Amino acid sequence: MAKNLRAKIPKSDTLVISDLNVDAAKKFVEEVGNDTHIEIAQCVRAVAEKSETIITVLPEPSHVKNVFHGMLTPELPKSDKKGERLFIDCSTIDPASSKEVANAVHCPGIGRFVDAPMSGGVVGARAGTLTFMLGAPAAVLDRVKSVLLMMGKRVFHLGGQGAGVSGKIANNYLLALNNIATAEAMNIGVKWGLDPHLLASLINASTGKCWPSEVNNPVPGVVPDSPASKGYSGGFGISLMNKDLKLAIAAAKESGARLELAERATQIYDALEEDENFKSKDFSVVYKYLQR
Repeated sequence: MAKNLRAKIPKSDTLVISDLNVDAAKKFVEEVGNDTHIEIAQCVRAVAEKSETIITVLPEPSHVKNVFHGMLTPELPKSDKKGERLFIDCSTIDPASSKEVANAVHCPGIGRFVDAPMSGGVVGARAGTLTFMLGAPAAVLDRVKSVLLMMGKRVFHLGGQGAGVSGKIANNYLLALNNIATAEAMNIGVKWGLDPHLLASLINASTGKCWPSEVNNPVPGVVPDSPASKGYSGGFGISLMNKDLKLAIAAAKESGARLELAERATQIYDALEEDENFKSKDFSVVYKYLQR
């Protein structure tokens, strides 16, 4: 994402980055050719002070709250640059936490906060083909879209602040179930003697087609660049899938929405996360779990 941003923003603009993994930040600078308009900030506060647009991507709600506390405390002075600061959070977190952070930005008039979680995984991030689900007021829509389209291909404006994360966790609830169902279907077919490549082609030309079957197929070798074909390394980790599933379940309970498949799916991902053989793998490793 950062590489795509650096490639598409004006060359005279400075990209300020911050990562707890300092080595990763340094590696990024090296990979883009030691661009003089890239700066590694020593802390998140420095990022906010020096930037007009701040993009955050973090694993958990608690991480988002901690980072924004670091940026906003003590109270961040209003930007002396043209226009108000824009905070774009691309993390997948629950709507309540997102609104809490938004209030921390909006109440003192520090800037504008929008939620824009993404879909497309590591492959989409590298290729610049991500899909963003946006929760933002109409007044900042054009400005936010112009930033997001430097890192992705599509932006779905779902409504006001909080709508983006609501859409994302609904999507990821479905993803969690599709992943298990795809692994089960492929496992059944292989045990019946079907060629997994032909079975996947059939599914992807029929009504069973979904992202886990077409892009992230769980059978090694079916999709050459998928995590399954690389020992289930990289990709979307079990812990992140399990976290998103539980966020969706909690939000559903809060809203009174009935979920029939959630409990069994949670049991499966909990078992995977607790197993040393699986917990650090891509979530498509559920296919191997079914074969035990």
